[in-house]
Amino acid sequence: MERTGWPGCSTISFRHLPLAAALSVIGECGFGEIDLGALPGVCDHVPYDLTDEAVREVAAEVRASGLRVRSVNGDIGDLNRPHDAAGRAAHLRRLLDLTASCGAQALVLPCGAQSRDPLTSLDEDVDLVAAQLHAAAEAAARHGVAIWVEAPHHHRLCWNTDLAGHLARRLDPAVGLVLDTSHIVASGGHPADYVERFAGRIAHVHLRDATPGHIHLSIGNGVVDFPATFAALRAAGYRGHCSLELETRDVTDDERPAAAVKAAEYIAGL
Repeated sequence: MERTGWPGCSTISFRHLPLAAALSVIGECGFGEIDLGALPGVCDHVPYDLTDEAVREVAAEVRASGLRVRSVNGDIGDLNRPHDAAGRAAHLRRLLDLTASCGAQALVLPCGAQSRDPLTSLDEDVDLVAAQLHAAAEAAARHGVAIWVEAPHHHRLCWNTDLAGHLARRLDPAVGLVLDTSHIVASGGHPADYVERFAGRIAHVHLRDATPGHIHLSIGNGVVDFPATFAALRAAGYRGHCSLELETRDVTDDERPAAAVKAAEYIAGL
């Protein structure tokens, strides 16, 4: 039964399970909403070699679970790297088809390659990422959904809050920003400061604990100041949703359901 006032839960939290099993556990824990993980190498709940048939199968599986979908967390390749335009466009179209078919609000894309080093120069690379996100947002609008970007991301081009700002200045406000507490803290920042800096641009919140340099901690095992984060979100008038993204390394797979419930109860209290 869905627990009132709980955050959502990303399927990445149970990435060790096949999609149907992950959805079942999430529902049994009491969650009513998910983010659907579609990140190759991180979460294989959506095939990276995505076909139209696979889109239909995944969407049907998600709908059958009865869980609402807030976003699809996907990847269409390194946005600051030259890429086969036709292949990238086809993958984007299928991810957008999936996002719309699941009833999700947005497709989340990353903020550059999985490297902090620019391929050309920082300005040129960030310009290219912004251009790719603009093109994706135009395609998303035709599907009736949005594009959000997770920035900063501790392991990608825009890895800290200042670089997230470097990107945000180039983005149409229609492209929402995803605040991930773990990536901000791992890169030496503070989520409450991020909220103040980007108030009005934040479309979604990912929740996980962290310490400087390390993002894979269960809530309560790191130094993220969650009360201050939620106080800042309230002060900024944030009315969006948040989701546990418990891609953690400090619990066993058997312990994950209990850890997710504990985290949800704590966050609901905030």
